[in-house]
Amino acid sequence: MKTLVIAEKPDMGRTIAAVMEPGAKNNRTYLEGESYIITWAIGHLLGLAEPDAYDSKYKRWNLADLPIIPDQFKIVPNPKTKDQLKTIGELAKKCSMIVNACDAGREGQYIFALIQQQLKLRQPVKRLWISDLTAESIRKGFAGLKDASEFENLTHAARARSEADWLIGMNASRAFTTRHNALLSVGRVQTPVLALIYDRETEIEAFQSQTYYEVAAWFRQEDVEYRGVLQVQGDKLTDLEAAEGIAASVKGKTGRIAKYEAKPTKEYPYRLYDLTLLQREANAKFGYGAKKTLDIAQALYEKHKVISYPRTNSNYVTEQNLDGMHKTLNMLKTGAYSELAQGAKPELVHKNNKGVCNPSKVEDHHAILPTLKRPGTLSKDEQNIYDLIVRRFLSHFYPPAEYKQHTVLTEVEKHTFKTSVKELISLGWKAVLPAADQEKGKTSGKKRGKAGAQEEEEPEEWTDKAFSVRPELPVQCQKSECKEKATQPPKSYTEGTLLRAMESAGKQIENEELRDAMKDSGLGTPATRAATIERLKNVGYITMQGKKMQLTLKGRTAIELIRRAGVDLLTSPEMTGQWERRLYQISKGEAGQDKFMENVKKFTLSIIDKVRVQTPAPADAFGDEARGGRGKGKGKGNRARKSSSSSTGSRQAESVATRSRTAAAATTGTIKTPDKANAGSREALGSCPSQGCTGHIIEGNKGFGCTRYKEGCRFVIWKEYAGKKITGTMLKSLIEKGSTQVLSFKRKDGSTVKARIILEDRSTGKLSAERV
Repeated sequence: MKTLVIAEKPDMGRTIAAVMEPGAKNNRTYLEGESYIITWAIGHLLGLAEPDAYDSKYKRWNLADLPIIPDQFKIVPNPKTKDQLKTIGELAKKCSMIVNACDAGREGQYIFALIQQQLKLRQPVKRLWISDLTAESIRKGFAGLKDASEFENLTHAARARSEADWLIGMNASRAFTTRHNALLSVGRVQTPVLALIYDRETEIEAFQSQTYYEVAAWFRQEDVEYRGVLQVQGDKLTDLEAAEGIAASVKGKTGRIAKYEAKPTKEYPYRLYDLTLLQREANAKFGYGAKKTLDIAQALYEKHKVISYPRTNSNYVTEQNLDGMHKTLNMLKTGAYSELAQGAKPELVHKNNKGVCNPSKVEDHHAILPTLKRPGTLSKDEQNIYDLIVRRFLSHFYPPAEYKQHTVLTEVEKHTFKTSVKELISLGWKAVLPAADQEKGKTSGKKRGKAGAQEEEEPEEWTDKAFSVRPELPVQCQKSECKEKATQPPKSYTEGTLLRAMESAGKQIENEELRDAMKDSGLGTPATRAATIERLKNVGYITMQGKKMQLTLKGRTAIELIRRAGVDLLTSPEMTGQWERRLYQISKGEAGQDKFMENVKKFTLSIIDKVRVQTPAPADAFGDEARGGRGKGKGKGNRARKSSSSSTGSRQAESVATRSRTAAAATTGTIKTPDKANAGSREALGSCPSQGCTGHIIEGNKGFGCTRYKEGCRFVIWKEYAGKKITGTMLKSLIEKGSTQVLSFKRKDGSTVKARIILEDRSTGKLSAERV
């Protein structure tokens, strides 16, 4: 009898057939040759059943019916692909052995396990475990098929992940939705990710900018000119008069070099890509969302077969990959990358190069690499991603970039100025970067992180000309300046920076080794993080403003309600990261599935108990679009709730009848208030500070006024005061604290004075200034 090969998707199945059974007969849903019948799933053919499969009472959402904890989880076919599932069952009857050729990862393992369970397949199973779909890899994979028993623990972890997500998603979503009469999607991974965004936005809103002054001076010694920045004892220089005095005192004066140090430094290539790192860089460079990058990478892997398996969390390879890397380098010596490949040094990539070859840091799959297959016609987006991968690959065949780091401390009139100059000696691996990136790296003065993305500013100058000073000779201060600056708030998340936070379970770890150690306890996996971000968009918790993520009123209120219910674990990135770590341990046989699920069930019970006694949220606390009617089982609201309860995939949807109410959002401090004049809604910026008034402050064309102006409230703050624009942050500070932070005001004579804007009258909004 023949062997049945089950791939995860049609393209994969046809690729395998072309290698293993080139003369196979094409029967549309499968291909049959002399030894193999090759067929495929179409992603997930099966999934966990909805609650009403266990009891019809669950068709209607009721807090009293919770928790829902099945003794045994049921699986059901996807109605859209049930015919393909039937085909697999019929083909299996003709075969004596089965090869699981689904994606070599946790989800691929789960897809096959559900098919095996549903169809009650009893044949011996072998596992095809390969990292790319080139003919060479497929042949080698079939020559070394593994026994399915080697992957039982991975199957246990996959089941535990799916069932844990079902328990938390179904129960928590139904509990919060029914308690607060608003469609709220809650999930084991998505909710902590939403909490990351919430905490960042809260930090930004609470930020108080501080004005400070930077004093810079330009020095000359013989033919050398350089710039130095005043070194300040303590934090920052906040006294304008003192700063201007220092700038004036050093101008034109002779100084001395108190210290000069010049030391050679090397900068090694950035690490090979894992999926998250590729998504982060594609977001920073091209503005691609995480899902778009994953889809492109998957097409390069499945359709074009020009890169290795992309859903990896490793930045390294094993010794077995080194030969293939050298062969790929030779392939690249002809074609678009020939010049770069010809300049590469093959001897730099070897088993003792721990920046490339580190088997201890390769779990299921090695880093993303270009394959031996030459790309045909790629779309612009595909070419962009392929280019990133090829250039990162080639960079490791080049020596490190070499610099000389110069540090100069110049003393003038008892004031010390620091100069940092990075002198290029050899471009090294940076020669593989596109010309624009090389120039950007030279002039930006930015610190670069693991992905090579710009992250934070450093007071450093770059030069490709020789630089040196002579400590024994004096220097002349040719000019100086005092520049006003302000501390900046944290930046809103982009998809790229959020992926980094998810990878490290929210910990902003700068040290690369520590970040790597957190990889197996992050939020989600490389394969699921993009879907989580898309989920937050689809349920209306976040919106995108360009690259920046913005929290919606619904998303803000959801996190606040969850935390107030006393189930902080649901919003804890670190704790949920530890759950992901436990799943990883299950996959390695280091922890038990039963114990993990027991803890998840206990946590599910605690969620229900705490939500049950929570005070319901005020009407419209989530915005009008989040509200739905209380259907009797067949209405729109009920259908939407059923769809919204699951946090395990894209089954959830939110399509509800909306209604308009105006009420104070006591849980958030921000509401949407109908504005008939503008036939829309305005965001409330805070509570009216006028005594006895229950209105909220909203923005008008010329000022910020109270929503109860028709009832007689006279409070208004005009958008400009004494030449200063009143920003949202300043308005919030005035309402809550009665004053702004210290600001700089320019007089008519050009001089500057420091003062705060004060809310003098809380009933009218009258402002005044208070000098400091």
